[in-house]
Amino acid sequence: MARDLEYGVAVTHDVPVTTRDGVELATDIYRPTDPETGEPVEEPQPALLYRTPYDKRTRSHIEEQGRYYAARGYVVALQDVRGRFASEGEFYLLKNEAEDGADTVEWLAGRDYCDGQVGTMGTSYMAWTQSALATQDPDGLAAMFVNQGAASAWDAVLRHNGAFELRWLTWAFTLGGPVDPEFTADVVTGESGDPAVQRQLVNTDTGDLLADWPVLPGQSPLRHAPAYEEWAFDFLTTPGESAFWDDPSINFADNYEELADVPTVYSGSWYDSYTKATCDNFAALSDRQESDQFLIMGPWTHGGQRTWTRTFSGETAFGDAAAVDYLATRLAFFDQYLKDRETWADQPAVSYFRMGVDSGEETTAAEPEETVLPAGANPTVVDEPRGNGEGRLSHGGRWAEADSWPLPGTEFTRFYAHGDGTLSREQPTKQVSATTYEFDPRDPVPTVGGNCSSYYTFEECDESLADLPVSSRRTESLTGRGGFDQRSREWSVGVDDPQPLGERDDVVVFRTLPLEEPVEIAGPIRVSVYGETDGPDTDFTAKLIDEYPASAKYPEGFALNVADSICRGRYRGWRREADLLTSDEVYEFEMAPYPTANRFGAGHRIRLDISSSNFPRYDVNTNTSEHSGTTRELRVATNTVHHSSEYPTHVELPLRPR
Repeated sequence: MARDLEYGVAVTHDVPVTTRDGVELATDIYRPTDPETGEPVEEPQPALLYRTPYDKRTRSHIEEQGRYYAARGYVVALQDVRGRFASEGEFYLLKNEAEDGADTVEWLAGRDYCDGQVGTMGTSYMAWTQSALATQDPDGLAAMFVNQGAASAWDAVLRHNGAFELRWLTWAFTLGGPVDPEFTADVVTGESGDPAVQRQLVNTDTGDLLADWPVLPGQSPLRHAPAYEEWAFDFLTTPGESAFWDDPSINFADNYEELADVPTVYSGSWYDSYTKATCDNFAALSDRQESDQFLIMGPWTHGGQRTWTRTFSGETAFGDAAAVDYLATRLAFFDQYLKDRETWADQPAVSYFRMGVDSGEETTAAEPEETVLPAGANPTVVDEPRGNGEGRLSHGGRWAEADSWPLPGTEFTRFYAHGDGTLSREQPTKQVSATTYEFDPRDPVPTVGGNCSSYYTFEECDESLADLPVSSRRTESLTGRGGFDQRSREWSVGVDDPQPLGERDDVVVFRTLPLEEPVEIAGPIRVSVYGETDGPDTDFTAKLIDEYPASAKYPEGFALNVADSICRGRYRGWRREADLLTSDEVYEFEMAPYPTANRFGAGHRIRLDISSSNFPRYDVNTNTSEHSGTTRELRVATNTVHHSSEYPTHVELPLRPR
């Protein structure tokens, strides 16, 4: 539990921090005060830095970042990143964050009210800014709590095996868009500040926009904000071999050797959009760094305090054990490493949530072990607007701990696809065995839940931007987030007739026989699809599913998505330099669905869905030699999945050691 308040709080707004190139970044400084006199405490305190593109003055930032930690003895600096809200400069997604962040850390460490120690904190973009500045190893940086952040923008979260995660385009229209009243007239509409143009930009239905994919530069309302349109399409179209992807502000994995060696928590969620990067960072840096490194992985979706205290993700409920107090967990970490308090000493290197254990649908006995919770966990704290289990699958789960990740003793076991639609540990024996389908990029397989964030559209409104800023706008999801029964819905982009995804002609399904006993996995997943196509490029996708049997509550069963991935043909084999395909030649398309920890119960089936699209989670391949975002020319591809002795399509699962 969080310790009681010790101090009052005083705040100074918009203190300028001058960067090395002269740009001033607006920073609000929260300081602890004597509760009796109201004066700032004289003794210097450790500082916590939070850098955001989302307006440092929003209520959640003030209450959950500034006041929360200042009242407990920290100086807190909340800063608008370059080009956003009160800060000077031009905003370009993620660019400049390494240098700007490092300059701010050194500035903050040198203030009279700071004791020279600076910790960093934040989720998502605010996690990017932490890892970015750490590549500069600034003086004063002492600890980091990186919640749901990236490792390499090319490998995952911005591009993914060559494909583009379209959340960054929808983000540009919604949460990260140029719709802030402080600079709308300058950035969005030039000198005019035309309210009609402003409303056109913020009232764009991104679902309708994506349904008419591909979107080209100059053909959407984003053209009214040319600086924003530029970076959005740069990330969509820049080829992998470009030095663009080596920038330390977006590629931390290639800069691990330069990364500041400080105690760090890498925290995330099995249904988060940064799951792979979070685990990759910990796995790489726990061996490299001398400082203590920690991994916390829960069953949640993307977000901080309000997400961590929920006991569900999407249509799937995990029980009260899933709820954790995020703010108190961070406080315990910083108290240990910045204030020398014994608040984190017993924290294991790895805390992870085992989804599916003690499921309400299972009848097997629970294993005789204690539930382990991360520091700050409070299983009685539940933020459930619709109630735990109401309309949701009772999947269950519990916490566990480990010394390293992947878990020592993990059995990486292959499950092979067979021509009869089965998935088993036996290798295929047929010399020729394949399944062919037509992939029409005009009718892609819709995304239903999973590792999604920022796939939003705003509710339409008539107010001007000055009257209704971004923080007050209501958003609607285009994909859903978390665990969902794999059926398209009325809200699915471009779908007219909802149906189970496994019944589509362009989805090839492989499933095990009903399991005689539970199979539990924990760790990274690998998929190899041996495929061919009749054109110069195409995609292959993979989705791992926990298929529940029919029951009274779910008479048609429940196909619970666990993890997914994609491989763009021209970038197969983890390459960055494009290599187009030769028609009708068989290639191995390797994928890394995001790591997870899940127990497939007795009577369930392990299912692998293979297709060529997952939209709008990823952009749709044109099946030509041109990138999406550069042409509207689309062609139908004839794609084939092989499952023979020579070309054994398979998924490699990390079986959890007993």
